[in-house]
Amino acid sequence: MNPLQFYKCLADDTRLKCMLLIQHEEELCVCELTTALGQIQPKVSRHLALLRQGGLLQDRRQGQWVYYRLNPELPSWVEQVIAATLANNPDYLADSLTALANMGDRPQRSLACC
Repeated sequence: MNPLQFYKCLADDTRLKCMLLIQHEEELCVCELTTALGQIQPKVSRHLALLRQGGLLQDRRQGQWVYYRLNPELPSWVEQVIAATLANNPDYLADSLTALANMGDRPQRSLACC
């Protein structure tokens, strides 16, 4: 992954928040992200598809749910940028993390799948 491709992927507020929320939670499904972001499912899914196509995310299906996580093969510099952005900007995700924490009926992940 080159720097231009990486920064273009994250140049959108929804995509950046998706990446940071997934970094924070380790794995999230579309329904959790739509709640956290206050966005409709088609919009969130479109942004997740772009992040997946860009090599930043991986997905897995568990029953009716599709879960997203950071690609474990990301270059270390990408991991460092994402981690530093998350650590140094707590206010940027505060509302999204509150919405996620207040979400009822969050899907349960199967320990065997993770």
